[in-house]
Amino acid sequence: MPELPEVETVRRGLEPAMEGARFDKVEIRRGDLRWPLAKDFAQRLEGKTVSGIGRRAKYLLTDLSSGDVLVMHLGMSGSFHVFRDDGDKSLGRYYHERAKHVAHDHVVFHMSSGAIVTFNDPRRFGSMKIVARGKLDAEPLLRGLGPEPLGNEFDASLLAGACSGKTTSLKAALLDQRVVAGLGNIYVCEALHRARLSPKRIAATIATKSGAPNERAERLVEGIKAVLKDAIKEGGSTLRDHKLTDGGLGMFQHNFRVYDRDGERCRTPGCRGTVKRIVQNGRSTFYCPACQK
Repeated sequence: MPELPEVETVRRGLEPAMEGARFDKVEIRRGDLRWPLAKDFAQRLEGKTVSGIGRRAKYLLTDLSSGDVLVMHLGMSGSFHVFRDDGDKSLGRYYHERAKHVAHDHVVFHMSSGAIVTFNDPRRFGSMKIVARGKLDAEPLLRGLGPEPLGNEFDASLLAGACSGKTTSLKAALLDQRVVAGLGNIYVCEALHRARLSPKRIAATIATKSGAPNERAERLVEGIKAVLKDAIKEGGSTLRDHKLTDGGLGMFQHNFRVYDRDGERCRTPGCRGTVKRIVQNGRSTFYCPACQK
């Protein structure tokens, strides 16, 4: 499933085509995504202008001139593609030819910018929902989400406070969207390696008894922010389904230090350890037992 860097990459790709543009026409070719689209879905979008495209955790938030917000999630296999039928490539690197496999183009946005934006989702785990801006904080999909890891407010004190008293593993705590929003299996493994912390470590050990951050919390926040920023620069990671809006692939998978590198030499300078794979809560975890303590 796409994680924060992949969703942020898609957000940036949609901006040139959608921000400031009006929905001239909305085609619903299949209305049963993760759950059925609202009956008035197209009606509430057509004629409305996109005032901005944001992101909250793994959700895309499209602000509309009507005061509504289009909340979208890529699911496991969802991807957005931007193209123009007239061949005009003025949208720059976000342009690409119409996809050959259109059977899974379930929702199509025709924008006043001249762009056609398609949502392609073979497994149909993606979702779209229109929510009134005033009710966004109470929206069940977003309510209870933790802080944004790239936000200014996310620091060692905040993370230590959230982990204080937790007896779960540190990896499990970081995957909890209430602790920190947007992280998934890949980037938790990578951040823990950068911070030199074992995924098996008890989460509470990054805080003092009073809940204050210790040196481990400082290293972990630094590792989280660094790996997310690096991944976004590379367009995220493409392991199976993730694509950029121009049809290209993310490249950060070539920079993984531990994820999917079971049996390989640890990439930490001076470390002679070997990356190991274990299973935690049904998910694969990759780490170096030698330098992650």
